[in-house]
Amino acid sequence: MPVDASRISFRPVVHADLPILRGWMEQPHWREWWGEPKDECAMIRDMVERRDTTKPFIFRIDGRDCGYIQVWFVADQMIEPWITKAPWMAALSQGTVGVDLSVGDGEDLSKGYGTAALTAFVAMLRAQGHRTIIIDPDPENARAVACYRKAGFAPIPELEGRTGDVLLMRLEADLR
Repeated sequence: MPVDASRISFRPVVHADLPILRGWMEQPHWREWWGEPKDECAMIRDMVERRDTTKPFIFRIDGRDCGYIQVWFVADQMIEPWITKAPWMAALSQGTVGVDLSVGDGEDLSKGYGTAALTAFVAMLRAQGHRTIIIDPDPENARAVACYRKAGFAPIPELEGRTGDVLLMRLEADLR
């Protein structure tokens, strides 16, 4: 049964969340797809302290912290080392935003939380005026790809085969 959107909320990540995030990042379902917890937490700390324009959030279901979600801005990533690591970004409009997420605890996988959180987050981004939204999972991460498809994302045909080790997927406001 899908998770009702009224049960989902988002709160900005604060310094006190870093130990919680690190604990999640040490779980197998994170370790498989994310980098070293210490490095990932350092990047999130930079976001919290505004040295990075990416905006990190905890997503909550029924008031319980259930996972991590962030929005990043393509225009702000058109610098080194990002443009060298992901040259496909140059093919996207400057107003494009990217989203990343992961369910916190492994026990919460396969309950529809990721799809519900992503759908609600996209609605929030659209309400803020963002038109083109992308997500870039590892193509081998079948659970993530299925989640993103359920939320309405689809591979970008004109970029297929040109995005290296990611499957670039898009959701545009006029496509849903």
